[in-house]
Amino acid sequence: MTLRWDVVLAILSMALVTFAVRAGGYAMLRAWKPPRFVDAMLNHMPGCIFVAFILPSVALQGAWHIAAACVAVLCMRLTRMLSLSIMLSVAALWLLRGTP
Repeated sequence: MTLRWDVVLAILSMALVTFAVRAGGYAMLRAWKPPRFVDAMLNHMPGCIFVAFILPSVALQGAWHIAAACVAVLCMRLTRMLSLSIMLSVAALWLLRGTP
């Protein structure tokens, strides 16, 4: 296996750009206090974006997958524990579909 410097440079460049975007966002929000509605929007945005990415593929899988996703959302809403939500939704899907 040989080390290709163009690939290493591309990976390092992508890492630097990713870091700059994230650090720049934190630096900007530290120096500038956004209005309340912007702050509320930023607090709710990660969940909305995650649901927007996941929902189409879940919907294509059928009713059992939608039910398991609802279990995950409900568990997350009630407990705020990601690992428990994942485990319960996988268990719900397994129970709903039946054992193979």
